[in-house]
Amino acid sequence: MLIRNCEILRRGSADVRIAEGMIAAIGRIAPAPDERLIDAAGGALLPGLHDHHVHLAGLAVRGASVWCGPPDVTDADMLASRLAMPGTGWIRAIGFHESILGALPDAEALDRIVPDRPLRMQHRSGRMWLFNTYALNDLLSRADPPPGLERAGSRFTGRLFDDDRWLRTALNSQPPDFGEVSIELARMGITGITDMSPHNDPSIARHFAAQIGCGALTQSCVLAGALSLADARPEGWTHGPAKLHLHENALPDYSDTVQFIATAHDQNRAAAIHCVTETELVFALSALADSGTIAGDRIEHASVTTPELTEHIARLGLAVCAQPHFVSERGDRYLADVEPRYHRDLYRLRTFLDAGIVLAGGSDAPFGSVDPWEAMAAAVSRKTASDKVIGADEALDADQALALFLADPHDLSRQRRIDVGRPADLCLLDRPWREAKHRLKSEDVIATIASGRLIHYRIDQPPGERLSGR
Repeated sequence: MLIRNCEILRRGSADVRIAEGMIAAIGRIAPAPDERLIDAAGGALLPGLHDHHVHLAGLAVRGASVWCGPPDVTDADMLASRLAMPGTGWIRAIGFHESILGALPDAEALDRIVPDRPLRMQHRSGRMWLFNTYALNDLLSRADPPPGLERAGSRFTGRLFDDDRWLRTALNSQPPDFGEVSIELARMGITGITDMSPHNDPSIARHFAAQIGCGALTQSCVLAGALSLADARPEGWTHGPAKLHLHENALPDYSDTVQFIATAHDQNRAAAIHCVTETELVFALSALADSGTIAGDRIEHASVTTPELTEHIARLGLAVCAQPHFVSERGDRYLADVEPRYHRDLYRLRTFLDAGIVLAGGSDAPFGSVDPWEAMAAAVSRKTASDKVIGADEALDADQALALFLADPHDLSRQRRIDVGRPADLCLLDRPWREAKHRLKSEDVIATIASGRLIHYRIDQPPGERLSGR
């Protein structure tokens, strides 16, 4: 394959030849007989984007789920309307936030909304499922109650914490096919993902391997997850960090946390720790300090980070994987719920860079938009949905925002580049970067190439930009 007349990011105008999955040549290149051509017509050629924090299985079943959270659903009437669906089977709802009802509902509260069919509704955090009585009784008829199923005296409340595995077993559900979501990612220029689901284990790894092997998942894949994942042999995917998901209201035993980090390091894996509150971040940094850190240890989200904690992250040499789009998607809710003194500490970006902290970007999809261009735009504007600005001083420029998704997933401190001898993971835009950087729109992506294979091509190009064959 030959890409002609492209603007290579940070290199200038050139042609790029791809052979055997690699970048074979860069310069002014005459097409070979029968070589497939793409005329870029001056469009920017970028390294393929990498989503450094995604939950692919959850994203894949999003289409079979009902979105029940802000900004689309903000009160009880809207929730009831959204859940008023014809049929008799299970309703799978996602995105719920307690602000909708003023509190976390129990089974009886959900019965008043959906009384006559089983409902399971996932909290926006991804850590909790809420069941109505119909669903609760169905599940308990299939499997014994797990420790994570909350009790109030002698009855179950219908709230399940941190036990997706029990729910999957009770429902006898199988991991989903990744084909459609892989196409969606390719359309946005994404050529690689790091799946950050904390329960990824050898069984899930086998499913990823099968999806990669049959061609359903076309992106390169790094799997983070449980300590047991170290026992899985990579087949098309590579090992990522050991993932620890903290929850302020139920923090794990401190010594167990230190041991978790140490075990991950013994496996030659970094630790990735989910921290969305100040308390969680203090806990994580203390445990990392006591266990000792290695290159690649990272904080996921770092949603609330004071200047003192920023200094601590820098001293420990940790990286941060941020979700800039949460400012646009959830910012108005943050301004209402978070104490004003913490507003300037929300989803820092520039402060981290200024402190020398390695910074990467991830979507946290399906708990946020999977579109990396929306995340870049939010990193630049820092605007909420109602056009308020949170932390204007934390804004990045467009090049810095793009860099969040160009980091090497195995070394976030290294930016991937378009060079001869590197894998041909590429994203081609329909305009030069000097224009695209002021738009930051996924619709500007013409073509996505992963390991030398064209996995997306936008077919509505004018004649001068069409894909052609020779």
